Amino acid sequence: MPKVVGVSFGTRNGNNDSICKEALMGAQEAGAEIEFIRAQDLDIKHCTGCITCVKMLMSGRGNMCIHKDDFDWLAHELYTADGIIMVDPIFETGATGLFHTVMDRFGPRMDTGNNFISMQIAQKALAEGGKGVVPPACVFHTGIPVAYLGIGGSDWGTHIQSDHAIQSMTPAWKVVYNEWIPWSKKALMDDEVVARAHKIGYDIAKAAEDPEHAEYMGEKGVCPHCNCNDFYLYPGENRAVCAVCGLQGKIVLKDGKVTVEYAEHDATDENGNVLRDKNGAPAFPGLVDERGLCRAHDTMEGKQIHGEDIGRMEGELAQLQKGDEYKERVKRYKEFITPTMPSADKRYAKFQELGAEDPQPEGAR
Repeated sequence: MPKVVGVSFGTRNGNNDSICKEALMGAQEAGAEIEFIRAQDLDIKHCTGCITCVKMLMSGRGNMCIHKDDFDWLAHELYTADGIIMVDPIFETGATGLFHTVMDRFGPRMDTGNNFISMQIAQKALAEGGKGVVPPACVFHTGIPVAYLGIGGSDWGTHIQSDHAIQSMTPAWKVVYNEWIPWSKKALMDDEVVARAHKIGYDIAKAAEDPEHAEYMGEKGVCPHCNCNDFYLYPGENRAVCAVCGLQGKIVLKDGKVTVEYAEHDATDENGNVLRDKNGAPAFPGLVDERGLCRAHDTMEGKQIHGEDIGRMEGELAQLQKGDEYKERVKRYKEFITPTMPSADKRYAKFQELGAEDPQPEGAR
């Protein structure tokens, strides 16, 4: 019996909780064991960017974080599930701050590629009689079918699908549904919305029975690779970058519909030389690099390329940090100004109270 975990990022017993539970009812109907988690009930701290997790992984010392909170428990519940449903309110056209915090905590620590490298380092050290800690086996549970649902109070939700899809890339989950519901304040009384959530839960449970053959079942998007509808357009040229998989292509209008076409290989000049930008990278990159590796960020090959890029940049930074010029620049900025903090009497004060003594603008009196 597959297990499906539903996570709601909304208020207690509100639309998000209820729609998540409706999806879990569908999963249960399909024969799955179900579990419901309210993200707001958990203590999940922000990632500080200290890269302790990266240092631990890349030295073969296991999968660790400096924080002591509920994130590790949440991650374990998700990694040991067979199917996942996440329901998230839409804030400023995108995912909630809490969802972003969870997403930040997933990467790079929970990245499948990073943990695979860490496992190799640890196993080598242990085989040679040294010390090493292999990451937990569940972190290699990839391809878990996942559904994302964004619940919006209006029609401002153009970025929510990108936020959700990006979260799935770190653990290499398989996105089966990625949808958002506009004008959903009355979602519980909208039979069509309720029925859709039920079907999504049912389908996730069925996909969890055979995850190797799980496929995307939602509406086809503009990106032919990941179905994303969110692109960065370079001003003054026909070049579009998918906000999720990172592939670059050209906008094409076919049968009255906008799509993006990706070239197989990097663009070259008349002599066959790859066109490069000021940093030496391909100016118009194709689907694959010079080694034939797929550049899409949601593939294992794309993760390898990204890992190599990050490793190169970290190496260059480490060398810079040894130099006196770098140290002098850090010292200059450190001594220039110190951070402001609230005084003891204003710590945790409410904005309304803090502004009570401010001069009032004309017309507000």
